[in-house]
Amino acid sequence: MCGIVAAVADRNIVPVLLEGLRKLEYRGYDSAGLALIEAGSLKRLRAVGRVAELTAQAEATQAAGHTGIAHTRWATHGVPCERNAHPHVSGGLAVVHNGIIENHEALRASLKAAGYEFTSDTDTEVVAHLVARELQTGGDLFDAVRAALTQLEGAYAIAVLREADPTRIIVAREGSPLLLGLADDGTYAASDAAALLQVTRRMVYLENGDCAELTRSGCRITRVDGTPVARPETESQLSADAVELGQYRHYMQKEIFEQPVALSNTLEMLGTARSIQPGLLGANAEALLADAGQVLIIACGTSYHAGLVARYWLEAIAGIPCTVEVASEYRYRDSVPDPRTLVVAISQSGETADTLAALQHAKALGMQRTLAVCNVPESSLVRETALRFITRAGPEIGVASTKAFTTQLAALYLLTLVLAKLRGRLPAEQESAELRALRHLPVAVGKALELEPQIKAWSERFAMKQHALFLGRGRHYPIALEGALKLKEISYIHAEAYPAGELKHGPLALVDKDMPVIAVAPNDALIEKLKSNLQEVRARGGELYIFADADSEMSESDGVHVLHLPEHYGALSALLHVVPLQLLAYHVALVRGTDVDKPRNLAKSVTVE
Repeated sequence: MCGIVAAVADRNIVPVLLEGLRKLEYRGYDSAGLALIEAGSLKRLRAVGRVAELTAQAEATQAAGHTGIAHTRWATHGVPCERNAHPHVSGGLAVVHNGIIENHEALRASLKAAGYEFTSDTDTEVVAHLVARELQTGGDLFDAVRAALTQLEGAYAIAVLREADPTRIIVAREGSPLLLGLADDGTYAASDAAALLQVTRRMVYLENGDCAELTRSGCRITRVDGTPVARPETESQLSADAVELGQYRHYMQKEIFEQPVALSNTLEMLGTARSIQPGLLGANAEALLADAGQVLIIACGTSYHAGLVARYWLEAIAGIPCTVEVASEYRYRDSVPDPRTLVVAISQSGETADTLAALQHAKALGMQRTLAVCNVPESSLVRETALRFITRAGPEIGVASTKAFTTQLAALYLLTLVLAKLRGRLPAEQESAELRALRHLPVAVGKALELEPQIKAWSERFAMKQHALFLGRGRHYPIALEGALKLKEISYIHAEAYPAGELKHGPLALVDKDMPVIAVAPNDALIEKLKSNLQEVRARGGELYIFADADSEMSESDGVHVLHLPEHYGALSALLHVVPLQLLAYHVALVRGTDVDKPRNLAKSVTVE
């Protein structure tokens, strides 16, 4: 989402700020801006669109200074326009902010009553006025910022500068990441280390509740209450080029193991928030979603499977009807449009031709409530929709999508919770539990990755097979579909997936000793039904490979191989169960010697029909 860069240094920091913003463009944004102290005065530049437009402004005005803050904004409160772009100003100070201030409406009312004038629709502007109000008591800028922070509810990372204090910047974080960069010529701050590698590798990572004063000679860190704290300095090992393989043999392997970080980045905006906010999906989200009558998901390939999982969530949790369509089919069939439909288009690249055409078809039918779930913020799909959620998976090079899929699922689960809340189906206790589960998700996926050695051993058995059958039930049937797709994509083994209850209606005829059967077996309400289906396989001589939960009572026996995942994860278990299926496909492909990252006949982004 939004990105922050701040600097106080001996050099002209404008090039540093602009380059830092360019490094943060992957996060997704719709406007950019900067504020700096120039010749003793506060100067602000803002632009809607790309960082390049802000750069052109800076060059045209010959902007220069030694103290400045910069920001890329992804709209949550207020539409993308210059007046809503950061920084926001009040009484000679400027503020940039990532996150969502949950109590901004109450604060806005209080500040208006006190005579403060608002010039934007954002939640961020209340922070600027709060700090300005605290300064009226005669306090120090550092003290004023800390006093203002005690009045905020929600998640934030902020940076503040003041015309009257030209040699320092105040930064703070609660829920949204922020780190400091230490260099010989000054002190820097940013949302991501990548933005600061141009000037230093010496980093200090702030913790929730930290507030820091930056000067040219260093930094001072305290808690919000003023208690001094020390945070360790580390040397960043981050490569300036995010597409380097590093320690991994293939990009697919690298991207599988990047999933905990990708999920953490995608869910970053939750921070320590105590509630689910519609603004996570865009500035107009609440207005567009509140009376949506149904959901239509359009996608292709792996993204289509993500949509199939989401259908179970949306109907069970949010209580809203959902249809999932293969984009290339939807655009060519007669359907019954409903203007109250929320159309969700899912694509890793945002350039998938069939998905774009299906979206345009839906809009032509009068369905204007549109949402993109996409990994590329500047893509065509994002520009075509009213709302968007940028999955921060980072660059995905391998053709077989892995981290893009799990981050899409995380985004769709957030959509489910937003709709459930708007429809009065998310009690406060459940909302808190859902937030805890989402925050723990990266850790849970990391534990699932620890199964790689056992899966590697299984792959030897699969290497000589020519066919495989995948089974799942409920929301794990689409995970079986995804597992089969991964296996056929990169190992060229013919694989099919079915709902386990369909075995007796045809697929059971294929089962014999040469047809391995892979079962996705979470310990949920359908586990006993699934066990019966698996007995049908064993009775026909089929060999079973079962991915079960830690608390299931499944055990190994002759022809039955069981791998237990570390924990059962309820409604989100689909995100855990897909991980070993990705690893299985990868290691089977290694044994067979195929081109893992560039499988034959396939392309990463399908931009033609």
